[in-house]
Amino acid sequence: MNSSLFSLENQIVLITGSSRGLGWSMAKAVAEAGASVLLHGRDENLLKERQQHLQELGHNAEHYIFDVANDEEVLAAFGKIQEQHGKLDGLINNAGIQHRRPLTEFELEDFDRVLDVNLRASWLLSREAVRLMQGQGSGSIVNIASIMGTQARKTISAYTTSKAGVVGLTKALAVELGPQGIRCNGIAPGFFATEMNTALVNDSEFTAFVSGRTPMQRWGDPDELGGAAVFLLSKAASYVNGNVIFVDGGLACQV
Repeated sequence: MNSSLFSLENQIVLITGSSRGLGWSMAKAVAEAGASVLLHGRDENLLKERQQHLQELGHNAEHYIFDVANDEEVLAAFGKIQEQHGKLDGLINNAGIQHRRPLTEFELEDFDRVLDVNLRASWLLSREAVRLMQGQGSGSIVNIASIMGTQARKTISAYTTSKAGVVGLTKALAVELGPQGIRCNGIAPGFFATEMNTALVNDSEFTAFVSGRTPMQRWGDPDELGGAAVFLLSKAASYVNGNVIFVDGGLACQV
């Protein structure tokens, strides 16, 4: 197989929430595939460290600081991308938050916050990205969903609702944007040992649950997500549109 199918040379890719966790792992993989990576987050010092790390490895990287739930900041960031690059080839909507509470103790403002960051922001970011992609007649959007977008666990009703919405958004954008040469797909990660899951990783009972429930009998390593992201952004996935790839060690398959 022609390895150039998986090359991201000359592509400019924005990855939200890419200063740590799954976002950082995907940023490294995308940079290694040849793309110019636009890192995103709200911790300027950490973003500068991440940018420097990629640059020291010979990759092209920049960073943007904005709150994905702040419309004005999002629009301003895309204005800068337009001014500095004039295009955008790929967007990975990865930024997300979690909030755990039983339903009767869940405050409405917390529900709204989870939906704003996990779902509404993905819609807005996609809209602005598409406005940059339309001129070139091509582009790829990758939405980071979750196995909790199709399944559920107690105390995370807002998160599950938001990720189910991300799956729906992925399909809606695929149908609408496909005729314009712009593809939209999703990745549904299973249980990964990220900073956001530190408390659960350190919980021996929960880790035993993950090991027992997942056919591969372990947590996922964040770096194991990068390949799927590169694939969906690349020419190798040129006819892949509207799909959600489960990267979960087989968790979603097991009854």
